[in-house]
Amino acid sequence: MKKTGFIELKEVFRTLLGPKGCPWDRKQTHESLIKGLKEETRELIEAIKSGDREHMKEETGDVLLHVMFQAQIASREGTFDIEDVIDGLVKKLKRRHPHVFGKVKVKSSAHVVRNWNKIKALEKKKHSRKKR
Repeated sequence: MKKTGFIELKEVFRTLLGPKGCPWDRKQTHESLIKGLKEETRELIEAIKSGDREHMKEETGDVLLHVMFQAQIASREGTFDIEDVIDGLVKKLKRRHPHVFGKVKVKSSAHVVRNWNKIKALEKKKHSRKKR
């Protein structure tokens, strides 16, 4: 069975939102997609709760569709693209897991959560200072 990759997914979105793409897709905005994102997120939560992994796979894809849509719209606007989103996420995960990617020692998952929340609070404080 052939598995499609992320590069192909990016190309599909570039095509759909490109000049010769889908008229409905091309007219979407960040705001116009909010209702659908909420619905797909709710459906993913229901699939998780049901324990139906096949349905969960499908709904996870639908949430990813919305992430890709948002990133492609932003790319078209020149603000960011999916690679920027991924880069930011990778950096965040490494920062918030110093017990894995750094030298911090932890004794329990509770300790991990405390560190995560402390790092997150420092990031928010730093971010709010940048906005001033």
